[in-house]
Amino acid sequence: MQASVIISTYNQPDWLEKCLWGFGYQTRRDFEVVIADDGSDQATRARAESVCEALDLTLNYVWHPDDGFQKCRILNKAILAARSDYLIFTDGDCIPKPDFIATHLGLRAPGRFLSGGYFKLPMSTSQAITQEDVASGRVFDGKWLRAHGVTAPWNKLLKITATPRQAWWANRLTPANRSWNGNNSSTWRDLAIQTGGFDERMGYGGQDREFGERLMNAGVRPIMMRYSTGMLHLDHSRGYRNEEGIRKNRAIRAETRKQKMTRTAFGLNLHAD
Repeated sequence: MQASVIISTYNQPDWLEKCLWGFGYQTRRDFEVVIADDGSDQATRARAESVCEALDLTLNYVWHPDDGFQKCRILNKAILAARSDYLIFTDGDCIPKPDFIATHLGLRAPGRFLSGGYFKLPMSTSQAITQEDVASGRVFDGKWLRAHGVTAPWNKLLKITATPRQAWWANRLTPANRSWNGNNSSTWRDLAIQTGGFDERMGYGGQDREFGERLMNAGVRPIMMRYSTGMLHLDHSRGYRNEEGIRKNRAIRAETRKQKMTRTAFGLNLHAD
């Protein structure tokens, strides 16, 4: 088993199913799926187990009771439960291209993390996607996307349609920050553990970036692969967003940068035996 794919989710079984379709049709199969469930009801687990069985995916399900937005806490539990030494992180509202796993594993390097991205879909397109669309790969085709409601310009579509040569150039020319993006990033399990994992004081808004900032403070350098690992982001509401929580997160991130912190005291150590 070369990778553990950690997928965060909360009460979105329809979107999680579409996400799992993407992992069911990967060109490489030497990975486990670790679902980090932030307190969903039983229907989500039942759907995940059914889909993974049908697609012959190795499932490692990590769950805790619903206590509000606690993504950082469940991600830390998933890190500890992972059975591979390489971790790929994404969300249960994202569908990966067939070479997603192969690309992450092919670009991994000692002492580095990979910084990927996604292409956001409108709701109508998100709802229209079927399993056959994913299995055939047509859902990642620009013409198919345009025919199903996507109006983004060609340069935005490159995040999902780029050829290897286009991706090579775009990754080098993009002004986007080489940051940790929770829907499409990866690193070694021992590096995640050394930095303490995710800071459990943080709710929604920048919590993934703060983890990446600690990695970089510790000398772990990012590799930009924004255009190399195509991923579709399904549309949804964000009822868990609140400004007070975002301000708190900004203060924590500012402290991490100012103090050049490499480890959080509010992470994996809270789950030590």
